[in-house]
Amino acid sequence: MDILHLVDRLEELFNESRRIFFTRSVIVDEDRMLDLIDQMRVSIPEEIKKAQQILVQRDRILAQAQEEANRTLALAREKSEQLVERDSIVQSAHGQADQIISQAQLDGNTTRHEADEYVLDALNKLEMELDRILNQVRNGINTLQSEKQK
Repeated sequence: MDILHLVDRLEELFNESRRIFFTRSVIVDEDRMLDLIDQMRVSIPEEIKKAQQILVQRDRILAQAQEEANRTLALAREKSEQLVERDSIVQSAHGQADQIISQAQLDGNTTRHEADEYVLDALNKLEMELDRILNQVRNGINTLQSEKQK
């Protein structure tokens, strides 16, 4: 039986009891009072057992919650480390990409400079060859004109 119910019944017994005039005392039915006290003696250990069971259950639930929290925290740490590692890999890849781009630009500039030098050299040689041919043509014209005038 519920201990609170028994306390309520005890209070009811007290309230139903007759008062002794000019005192704060009451006359209580002894049998009913002793019966309630016996029921309380039986009920209190049950209530204590229930309370202890609730405490054990609470401790078990708290231990499970702590274990779950630890597991969740470990997973979060692992995920965080993976993200940091992935971030460092991405950073490294960006660094390598920047380095490759810089090298490609440097190589492109070098190739362009070498091509410009090659073209300039070829044009200078062509100019010299054209000057030589032009001189031959002029000499041929001059020779023909001189012979024509004779």
